[in-house]
Amino acid sequence: MKKQKISYRLISFERNRKKAILARREISYEIKLASQLMLDDLCFNWNKARLEEQINLAIDRNDKPAFETLSKQYKQYIWEA
Repeated sequence: MKKQKISYRLISFERNRKKAILARREISYEIKLASQLMLDDLCFNWNKARLEEQINLAIDRNDKPAFETLSKQYKQYIWEA
């Protein structure tokens, strides 16, 4: 993976003008990418589990139209590469 440029943001603090302006390092690209992938995976698993619960509820209620629409949505979560 290529190294990303590090950018610095200058932040001045109002209460103490005598001190120099501090520079803080931005969050690295790898950390941003890993956190985004983790959030995507959590959302995917939560949505899949929610759909499974709704499908099971539709089966218990013998609600065929709801089952068919939910199963079409669920197909997006179980496709194979």
